[in-house]
Amino acid sequence: MRILITGGAGFLGSHLCERLLHEGHEVVCMDNFFTGRKVNVAHLLDNPYFELMRHDVVDPFKLEVDQIYNLACPASPVHYQFNPIKTTKTSVMGAINCLGLAKRVNARVFQASTSEVYGDPSVHPQPEAYWGNVNPIGVRSCYDEGKRCAETLFFDYHRQNGVDIRVVRIFNTYGPRMLADDGRVVSNFIVQALQGKDLTVYGEGQQTRSFCYVDDLIEGFVRLMNQDQVVGPMNIGNPGEFTILELAEKVLQITGSSSKIIYEPMPQDDPKQRQPDITQAKDILGWEPTVPLEEGLKKTVAYFKEQIA
Repeated sequence: MRILITGGAGFLGSHLCERLLHEGHEVVCMDNFFTGRKVNVAHLLDNPYFELMRHDVVDPFKLEVDQIYNLACPASPVHYQFNPIKTTKTSVMGAINCLGLAKRVNARVFQASTSEVYGDPSVHPQPEAYWGNVNPIGVRSCYDEGKRCAETLFFDYHRQNGVDIRVVRIFNTYGPRMLADDGRVVSNFIVQALQGKDLTVYGEGQQTRSFCYVDDLIEGFVRLMNQDQVVGPMNIGNPGEFTILELAEKVLQITGSSSKIIYEPMPQDDPKQRQPDITQAKDILGWEPTVPLEEGLKKTVAYFKEQIA
């Protein structure tokens, strides 16, 4: 197949490009390089089945493709709060442009949504049927509500125009090619530990997160995209729940760093709990994560050691 990946030079997109090329598909990687990096896909440029296209999903585009994965959007608070209006436009107009293309060429289109659609959840763990608890006017709303609106558009195009959609809700993911400055907790802790700086924990570090290694996540993407039983939304993430403090201690142990843990006030609208209910993914896709946190962290630490050296 010929497959378009928007945001294809980003952390997740570059791993997906590799996976689909390995399966023998033609891949068109589209990115505006706001958070994507050419270096993430540089090793693919000599592959005759790979095409790199500098373009912003906010602007219309025309291609002939069989499948579309829409991954375009800055996904960490540091980057999506840098230009919140642009973040909302990327989610909403990007979705409209991908859906319009899918409708025109009769392609299946995949939306990378997020666990942030659940906001600061009052239900734990979060099943797909939960509608969420989101602040529509807060500092994180550009991302949370942009992704919620994109889901709305996907389902309306599906119902009204018969567009063939798949929607995934991604929970915290980590691994090689994360940006060192993206402000996410895994990259923050690893970079701070490797540089001998104090590890910054917000609040008392008792808020929980679930950490899914990137290879597991991409496997879930491909399985969801290529089955015909459901359109989604479907949670893909690791149900293993860790406190932020536990993560900090594990990073210190793996890096052998002598850094200390310091505590700072909680940011606005930071969720207290985040854990996916992956019953659907298990039952329908036969999917669940296989990479333990310690193993995934070791691979991620090795990547950052190369970047920082």
